Amino acid sequence: MNDHPLDLDWVLAFVRVADLSSFTRAAEALGTTQAGVSLKVRKLEQRLGRTLLERTPRLVRLTPDGAAFLGRAVHLLALERDLWLWDRPNLPLLRLGFSDHAVGDSLAPLLRRVAIAVPELRLEVRLGFSRSLLDAYDAGEFDAVIVRREGDRRDGETLRRDPYGWFAAPDFEPTGNSLPLALLAAPCGVRAVATRTLDAAGLGWREAFVGGSVSSVAAAVAAGIAVAPMAAHLAPPGSVDLGTRLKLPPLPPAPIVLIARAGEPACGRALAELAAGLRPTRAERH
Repeated sequence: MNDHPLDLDWVLAFVRVADLSSFTRAAEALGTTQAGVSLKVRKLEQRLGRTLLERTPRLVRLTPDGAAFLGRAVHLLALERDLWLWDRPNLPLLRLGFSDHAVGDSLAPLLRRVAIAVPELRLEVRLGFSRSLLDAYDAGEFDAVIVRREGDRRDGETLRRDPYGWFAAPDFEPTGNSLPLALLAAPCGVRAVATRTLDAAGLGWREAFVGGSVSSVAAAVAAGIAVAPMAAHLAPPGSVDLGTRLKLPPLPPAPIVLIARAGEPACGRALAELAAGLRPTRAERH
């Protein structure tokens, strides 16, 4: 048995790769190189005498030993976080705004990555419409926002481009002369783009459901109530894009951007972690 303690940098590199399914994205989040992350994971595997990750040209995934070790690794890093926070009441604050369309149900794992990678940081988080969040950012209410690009605004870093479609339950059949839609209330940018697109094509539509969150719109889709203009990654399981079958006009993809102002180093590391978590993996790009 090797009595030398584990290097926590090795453990953190493994957790980042496991969470992000990518050595490249893990390196971006950690502010280092892919080769450096690979070396740390390899040293951890050698130290444990186990293979933790299966590596292929397009995919990185956990081995059975890696899956068994991951929970222990996260717990170990959480203990380190508790040590960081001990007797430190005045931690730096990062105020974040997220568009529901940008993060969906990925917010919890994103925040977990930040908490593990940057334990010396407090977070203040708000969800909302992209337009409202941008106005609040301009007013100084946020340090950073992750939103859909709105209008002619061109600042910020583009993280990915989300394809959109007209999603509905697989057995959904519209009746009447107008398309029943499940939408968010104004000033939702997706709502505005979708209704303008239908109006330009001369197609009638009506509000069949108005939700307060993307998850509520997804629930309406799953219930078979209406068709929803949605990013493909937010569509509920089992739903289908009916755009072609119903001869609906295509919806443009939406760039997801990170807009931030300079702050403390810990905030910069947290934003790098968020950006890496939201960029597409190599498999998703193909």
